Formats: sequence, structure tokens, C-alpha cells
Amino acid sequence: MADKTLENLFHDTLRDIYYAERKILKSLPKMKRAAQSETLKAAFEKHEGQTEGQIERLEKVFEIIGKTPRGKTCDAINGILDEGDEIAEEYKDSPALDAGLLAAAQAVEHYEITRYGTLKRWATVLGLDDAVKLLDETLEEESQTDEDLTSIADASINEAALKDAA
Repeated sequence: MADKTLENLFHDTLRDIYYAERKILKSLPKMKRAAQSETLKAAFEKHEGQTEGQIERLEKVFEIIGKTPRGKTCDAINGILDEGDEIAEEYKDSPALDAGLLAAAQAVEHYEITRYGTLKRWATVLGLDDAVKLLDETLEEESQTDEDLTSIADASINEAALKDAA
């Protein structure tokens, strides 16, 4: 175990978020189809495009450290996405569906924000300046997406969830 370094931890965590982003990319169309609100559907669609770019940036970070892009199963994101699937099923056709989907999406964002924040700090310590820039770009996007989702929740989704099912 003595040979485990910050470089190893950085690479392992990079593999974790790479796996997570690819899983998220597969789940976003399903979340978009499940959503009732056009605004929420549009937010999911926008984030799908961003996620594609985030995966490309991660692949560049792998290149910077001389590693092949390869994911490592991330039980945390699997669990978060499974919870989103449960909400979609349990609250289907309910006025609270979109509030639940939005909350699930924010759980994903919060996970990503912690991962990218940590990777950015480690890249700084490791002197990986080009990686820092790429990770920071994604961190900023994830933070903005979280803020956008909060605005959507406050503007309409949470209030709509109070209505009686028709």
C-alpha cells in the first residue's frame, strides 16, 4: 500500500467521474422523456450536450497524464441514478414528478461538483496546469447547471408539485 500516491488517487478518481459522466449521458434522455415540464425537458437536453463536452475534456485530462480513458464503476452515481429511476416510476403522472426528477438531477450535480472540485485541487498540487483548466471549465458548468435547476424549481416546479393530481 505504500506505493499508492496522489497520482494514483487522481487517476482512480478520474476513472470514477469518467464512468459517472458516461452513465449520466445515457440517463439524461430518459429523464427528459419522463419530465412533464417543457422547461425541465429543455434543461435536461442542454445538460446532455454539456455532458458530451465534459466527457471530451476528461479524455483530454487522461491524455495529459498519459493514461487511456477508462471508467471505473462508480457505485455512488449508480445509486443516485437508480433513485432517479425510482422517482420516475413511483411518481409517474403525478404533479410531484418534476420536483422529484429535478431533485434527483441536483443530487447528480452535487456529486459531480464534489468530484470536479477535488480533482481540480489535486491537479493543482500535482502541477497539471492544463488539467486544472479543463477541470475548472467543467466545474463551472456543473455549478451553473445546479443554479439553473434551483431557479427552475423556484420559478415553477416546486409550486406545481403542490397541485392535486388531475
